[in-house]
Amino acid sequence: MIVGVLKEIKADEYRVAMLPVGVEELVRVGHKVLIQAGAGLGSGISDSQYAQHGAEIVENAEQIWQRAELVVKVKEPLPSEWPFLQAGQMVFCYFHFAADEPLLKAVLQSGITALAYETIQDTQGRLPLLTPMSEVAGRMSIQEGAKYLERPYEGRGILLGGVPGVLPAHVLILGGGVVGSNAAKVAAGLGANVTIMDINLDRLRYLDDVMPKNVTTLYSDRHTLLETLPVADLVIGAVLKPGARAPILIRREDLKLMKSGAVIVDVAIDQGGCTETSRPTTHSQPIYIVDEIVHYCVTNMPGAVGRTSSYALCNVTLPYVLQLANKGLEKAVRENPALRAGINVYRGQVTNEAVAATYGLEYRPLPF
Repeated sequence: MIVGVLKEIKADEYRVAMLPVGVEELVRVGHKVLIQAGAGLGSGISDSQYAQHGAEIVENAEQIWQRAELVVKVKEPLPSEWPFLQAGQMVFCYFHFAADEPLLKAVLQSGITALAYETIQDTQGRLPLLTPMSEVAGRMSIQEGAKYLERPYEGRGILLGGVPGVLPAHVLILGGGVVGSNAAKVAAGLGANVTIMDINLDRLRYLDDVMPKNVTTLYSDRHTLLETLPVADLVIGAVLKPGARAPILIRREDLKLMKSGAVIVDVAIDQGGCTETSRPTTHSQPIYIVDEIVHYCVTNMPGAVGRTSSYALCNVTLPYVLQLANKGLEKAVRENPALRAGINVYRGQVTNEAVAATYGLEYRPLPF
């Protein structure tokens, strides 16, 4: 099979979808790997490192789109790439269709098979290809939130951990999953007072057992949220419904309850965001202010730490790439149910129930 790896063109995206070891493994079993020139530079990987392990370096992205049977990316195809999508081609990346209807329409029209990293689900209900990036984003959310609490960014002018004699910041985390728990670890380690809210009581019990004493758990409901928001200096949006749009937990009118200069870091923005006032931003222009509340809503947070993120991502994606290349789509899906959950679109049909429900489209199960 011909496998193509593209240079990411999304703003401030420095990740790459394959490491040299992935090239070596694919070439070793007879596949051809096309790497776009410069694809790995943002992660500190040179073209020569790919070439010495058997990759063909291709200058033009369009050539890769034309030749590759399986295209492996990090982020979704952008509008400039949509004309290159070819019927019957497999594209394997983060799609996040629930937050991007034009992308979904373009993919449906193209006839490709869209395999979404974020909906691949194992037998225990875990999301193995989303987890490493959620770990990065969760830890980064505190790092970025702490920065934008500084007064030059219109924040409250608060040091997250405080100093002797001065109270630390209060961090509210909405969602106790991978993002939320990683955010809590970092915030607690810096000395902040942390509250995690979730609707899963078993998860809250677990977090209550493993987190340090400066982390409190609360069951998430509307009344409790409204009682907690006025105390928060930094709010982390970390809720997830796999494949579906994130629920809106913080409404526009709720911002008036918050302290002037408080910060919201909406990690759920890839799935539409969990705050009514959230809209996608970039690393170049990461924040905006609504009702004196600083909003940080970067859609590719892990892209800023490309080397760490690329290695973390490729560690988990390579086994699936090898299965698709070695067995083809149908056989790979039959033998690995996790891959079946990853197919969001197949030959012009929506094959993911959550995506179909988001837009009121017909859901079609895979025919194999």
